[in-house]
Amino acid sequence: MSTPIRTILLAEDSPADAEMALDALREANLVNPVVHVEDGVEAMDYLMRRGPWADRPEGNPAVLLLDIKMPRMDGLEVLQRMRDDDSLKRVPVVMLTSSSEESDLARSWDLGVNAYVVKPVDVDQFFTAVKTLGQFWAVFNEAPAE
Repeated sequence: MSTPIRTILLAEDSPADAEMALDALREANLVNPVVHVEDGVEAMDYLMRRGPWADRPEGNPAVLLLDIKMPRMDGLEVLQRMRDDDSLKRVPVVMLTSSSEESDLARSWDLGVNAYVVKPVDVDQFFTAVKTLGQFWAVFNEAPAE
């Protein structure tokens, strides 16, 4: 029995950072489809299959690449809601953020983030980081059955 290919969900409000992340994930040659949402509300809608995502296929993403500083609902609130929900608590979450604030880092780990990556300013480093994240979380990491 083959396992369906799971989506990579990217929650990023900066168009420039989102485009760079999407380019890096494409360059990693992953077979996983990538869905980009622009804030935490859209991320939760996708995860909960609500609104425009009500008809998406069942199943959780392979990983959520999550920015912290977003409008409407920030990444920390998304992470909190996911960890409080039995159907989402095992979805791997990687904070991919420009925030190196100690409070954001500590809060993310307290809420159960799987990894915390500060976005490098250098474009090449950013590409390398995102490609590596995509390959690890979408290909090598094996999550427990839901």
